[in-house]
Amino acid sequence: MPPYQRHNQPGCGGCLLILMLIVLLTGGAPALLNFVGALVFSGMAGVLIFIAIFWGFTYWIQKKVSTYEASQSESHNRFVWLLIQVLINIAKIDGQITKEEISTIHRFFQYNLRYSQAQMFWVKDLIKEAAAATQPLESLLQEFRDTFAYEPRLILLELVYQILYTKSAVSEAELVVARNIAAYLQISAIDQRTIEAKYMYHRQQQQRPGATPRDSAAQYYAVLGLEPGAPMEAIKKAYRALSMKYHPDKVVHLGEEFRRVAEEKMKEINVAYEYFKKREQ
Repeated sequence: MPPYQRHNQPGCGGCLLILMLIVLLTGGAPALLNFVGALVFSGMAGVLIFIAIFWGFTYWIQKKVSTYEASQSESHNRFVWLLIQVLINIAKIDGQITKEEISTIHRFFQYNLRYSQAQMFWVKDLIKEAAAATQPLESLLQEFRDTFAYEPRLILLELVYQILYTKSAVSEAELVVARNIAAYLQISAIDQRTIEAKYMYHRQQQQRPGATPRDSAAQYYAVLGLEPGAPMEAIKKAYRALSMKYHPDKVVHLGEEFRRVAEEKMKEINVAYEYFKKREQ
């Protein structure tokens, strides 16, 4: 038995024909020609108005993008360009870029980096450019490594992991790519493990709510890049090293949003250190 199908409401495809027939009967051929001419004219006028609105909106967007770009330093613009190129290359790993991957990047810039509307227009332009580009990931990373100091490279890796873990599931293949990026950028193994451990732990906590004091300790060890049970001397040493690497002043030239990333990282480091200091007392 075929499945039940809803019956659609009847359309009015013949309404215009009936109206034209009434005009012809009441006013003759001249009235019908005038009626048809008015329809054609109104249709063309509507198309022209739509084109004008679309052109005006496009011009306004391009103007805002150009104004924003000009207001930023060359280091900032190049950093964001390279970041988006790297993220799109990661999305291309499986041979295609899905709408969800693009949406994830949009959300990342909009909510994590707090980008304004004008900044988002710029990001969307850069994403389109990156999606059409054929430059391999290795050459992008080489440029990044040759252009930026160690601290901005750490920020890049932090952002790569951050955007990976905005997804509902992170595959092993994506983690391997992130680790390879760290190696190519000449980021130390301990720094790479520190970043990865923090995001892995956060994901585990999301999947297993209800933190205990033991869970808190494990989280703070992960933030400091240490194995659970590390002595206070090792905690102090890790804290000093991370404080130097993530000091916001070292990435101020990249722009205010990346300074905030460093500040958030510093807050995490300080909270972890204060936890262990209080526990020692």
